[in-house]
Formats: sequence, structure tokens, C-alpha cells
Amino acid sequence: MSTQEAHPALLIPGPIEFDDAVLQAMSHYSESHVGAQFVSVFGETLTMLRKLFQNTDPAAQPFVISGSGTLGWDQVAANLAEPGDDVLVLHTGYFADSFADCFETYGAKPTQLKAAIGDRPQLDEIKKALKEKKYKIITVTHVDTSTGVLSEIKGLSELVHSVSPDTLVVVDGVCSVGCEEIRFDDWGIDVVLTASQKAIGCPAGLSIVMASGRAIETFKNRKTRPASYFGSWKNWLPIMQNYEAQKASYFATPSPQLVRALHTSLTQILSSPLEERFARHRDVSKKIKDTVTSLGLKQLASKPENQANGMTAIYLPEGVAAPQILPNLLKKGVIFAGGLHKEIATKYVRFGHMGVSVTDPNRTDIDRALDALKEGLAEVGYKA
Repeated sequence: MSTQEAHPALLIPGPIEFDDAVLQAMSHYSESHVGAQFVSVFGETLTMLRKLFQNTDPAAQPFVISGSGTLGWDQVAANLAEPGDDVLVLHTGYFADSFADCFETYGAKPTQLKAAIGDRPQLDEIKKALKEKKYKIITVTHVDTSTGVLSEIKGLSELVHSVSPDTLVVVDGVCSVGCEEIRFDDWGIDVVLTASQKAIGCPAGLSIVMASGRAIETFKNRKTRPASYFGSWKNWLPIMQNYEAQKASYFATPSPQLVRALHTSLTQILSSPLEERFARHRDVSKKIKDTVTSLGLKQLASKPENQANGMTAIYLPEGVAAPQILPNLLKKGVIFAGGLHKEIATKYVRFGHMGVSVTDPNRTDIDRALDALKEGLAEVGYKA
């Protein structure tokens, strides 16, 4: 039984509901960020992140830095791209626009390869683009939180390594790490960036990045100084290496409480095989999507292969707007998110289903949400 204060179930695509033990870790007494006890916890956290990403290459490096997932974009753009570098940004929604803007801020030249709303660029289109120009980096949003579109990473990475082997493969995994399978080593990924508050199940405030040995070498061989000070791997790489080696180190003060919460969450996640966790998310996702279909509703991601397992973006019935139904859901103790894609924002809602709401058998969040959706639609006059 949860000891948390009674509250509506937060079922947006992040932040998500937190386990009691994770929240209790946040209440740890104040401690030194270079004290032996905290250094041990931080070092173990970095090692556990390797297991989550399925990485064993010692040349690769996980980073945990205070900040949001957006800081991951800055780390990639500031450390791996140099002014004038060409970058191919695969577009599946709102977040590709933002990542492209970030690259431009640091002087790189992004080219976006766009798909229709609810779809993703196809491999033949990507292959054509890679043959037309030499790109230093290709980026893909694994799950675009604005559309619920899931991109296929394994096949994409294989294509890039075949057609343009020098191009770095960068995955925005903010809404996928912890609920979608990612095999960092096996798939030949160079960077995965994510954040603490989504499927990893911690309060917001930590930017988490996994960088391959090839990405680290690319950074070390850059000709210009990184245009970011706080985000520069020149400053952070030795810190992360030292912490993982259980050595106190300092560049900027981390958040001991957030790191402890992350340590607690990762311990829970890794207490059972990752395959079971991913399978559970797939099963719950199917249940939700089957219910959505039975209600006569459509998803933004209409093709099954494009549908994320940690969230569902649902078109509302004709004549019903998100501001009409979201308050009804709140009254029933459920919080969904409104639309984020600027072209269709009022026409759909987003249902986040990841982390403890999915994996904890004692929680009823998902069933409550589905019941609330059915009742909420009926209350605005929709008949399935």
C-alpha cells in the first residue's frame, strides 16, 4: 500500500508516477557530494546505467548531470558537432524541430528528413539522404512524445554503418529508455540521451547520456573548443570516470538526493530481466491500444510498427477538443496530457503508460484510466 498522499494518477508521457522507495530516497539527509558514501552510490549508479543501456565497452561512458533531457541535446550539439558540420535529423514530431534548432545554436547545419504526422522516415529515404551528402551525425527520436511514434533503431543503425560508416548515430531516448528495448553495443549506437523523469521513474532533474568510445574519440579529436562550459565533456568526462572508479571528483555540484533516487530506481529496474520489463510494457500497451480501437478512436501512429509501448497519442472524436475532455478525466482521478504537435494540438490527447503504473501489479492506474476515458467521452456526447 502506497504511503503517498492521495492524488490523481499522473498518466502523461512524463513525469510519471514514482515508487514510494524512490521518493523516500529523495528525503535522504544532506551529505557531501565528495564524501565516500555518496561517491560509492554515484559510482554504482553509473555502472547500473551501463546495464540498463546494455553496454559493456569500457571505452564508452555514461554521464549523469543535473538538468533536464534538453541538456542531452546541448551535450551532443556542443561536444560532437562543430560549426559547419552537416547533421541529418529524422523528424517524427515536435522534438526533431527542437533538436535541429539546438544544432543551429552551436553553428552546425541540420537537415531535417520529415515524415507525415504519425509516421517516420523510411529506410530507403534515409539511405538516399546519406548518399547525397556526408553527415557527421544522424539523430533519431526513439519515441516522439508529441506523436507517440516509435522509430526502429536497430535497422537504422545497420543502414548508417553500411552506407555512411563515419556518421555518428545519436538516439533521443528521453521517452523510451526504460520501456523500449535499447541494445547500445549490439546495435552500434554512438549516443543515447535521456532524462530521469520518464520510464526510469525518478523526479525530473537529471540529464542522462550514454556515449560510445567512438563518440568520445570524436569529441577528443574536435578542432574547436566546445561552445558550452557547463555541458562540455572536457569538464565532465574526468568527473564521470572518477565517480565510476569510486574516486571523489568535482566540477559542479551534483544533486545527491536525485542521484540516490536514480540509484533506487535502477536497482528496482535491474532486479528482474530487462526483457520482462519490456514485455510488460508491450502487453499493457496492446491492451490500451485495443481499447482505443474498440472505442472507435484512432491513434496518431496508425501503423502498428510505429506505435510506442510507453505512450499512446489518441485522436479525439470529431467535434471534441482536448480542453473539453481533460477536466472530465481529472475529476475521475486521472491526468492525461493534451496535444503537443502544433498543427493538431487540440485534436488529440496523450496517455503515458510507463514505469510503476505498468510494472507494479498492485497499482490500478491503467484500468482506472481506461474506464475514465470511456466515461469521459460519453459525458461529452460521444457514443462508441
